[in-house]
Amino acid sequence: MEIEIAVGQLKPRKADYDANLEAVGEIFAVLETEAKPVDLLVLPETALSGYFLEGGVRDVARSAASLHSDLLATFRSRVCRPDAVLDIAVGFYEIADSQYYNSGLYATLTASDDAVARPGIAHVHRKFFLPTYGVFDEKRFVSRGRRIEAFDTRLGRTAVLICEDAWHSVSGTLAALQGAQLLVVLSASPGREFGGKAIGNLERWDVLLRGMAEEHGVFVVYAGLVGFEGGKGFTGSSRVVDPWGRTLIRGPVSQECLVRARLDLDDVAVARGATPLLSDLESAVGDIAAHFHRAASVPSGPGWEPRL
Repeated sequence: MEIEIAVGQLKPRKADYDANLEAVGEIFAVLETEAKPVDLLVLPETALSGYFLEGGVRDVARSAASLHSDLLATFRSRVCRPDAVLDIAVGFYEIADSQYYNSGLYATLTASDDAVARPGIAHVHRKFFLPTYGVFDEKRFVSRGRRIEAFDTRLGRTAVLICEDAWHSVSGTLAALQGAQLLVVLSASPGREFGGKAIGNLERWDVLLRGMAEEHGVFVVYAGLVGFEGGKGFTGSSRVVDPWGRTLIRGPVSQECLVRARLDLDDVAVARGATPLLSDLESAVGDIAAHFHRAASVPSGPGWEPRL
């Protein structure tokens, strides 16, 4: 199955939900003018508000249903083809059950009710690992998600991760074990370690995304925020990585852009057949789970060491 992916590097207006929604609408209009229809549009972490909002999160937070309704109305106002269908993955600040989350929405949009697909929400991922070091202090302002889940879409089985989620190898592993063929990583990554030839955290992203794709035989789509907030510059560098760890397309550092790639999901089976690391992991997952259970049951602190 071949699918067309577009990744948008956005520079959101800080705390201006309506203006950022309009910017997404402009992307919808641009995509409709292109010769090949896009199946999936991926936009970065907090693309509808900006990232460093602290207590301002509550002013821009939306429910997933409200966001989907706004995206659907915007899509229908900017797209002329009545049969147009687009899946979208986008980061936003969510309010749910009287709590705030840094979340990623995966949903289907249609230009009309007569399209071949039905509009709706496929999944909401809430950021599992909240950073609290350096310039980050997310735990003060949002709650932590409790699940990493793969889910079915019209384009194949998918999972969403948000920024630091991908810095923990277990996240990609959990998604792959649940059958994910496509890992969507939404990010707002400020540049760090500028002393060398390259930006330090971008070098780390290169390693992480390539390794995640190659180890589990999955496509990885990474969408990075750009722009400056409070003197901190986001690095962009959006990309699509194939199941062999090869970068198919990559966006520039720190500039708004829209990049596209065509994926053949049949490559997932080919890559996993050639390097069956995921199959090996599946056969050992029971023993691995037992190790995790034993490690978690051992008290931590000075003088204690997990016995694995």
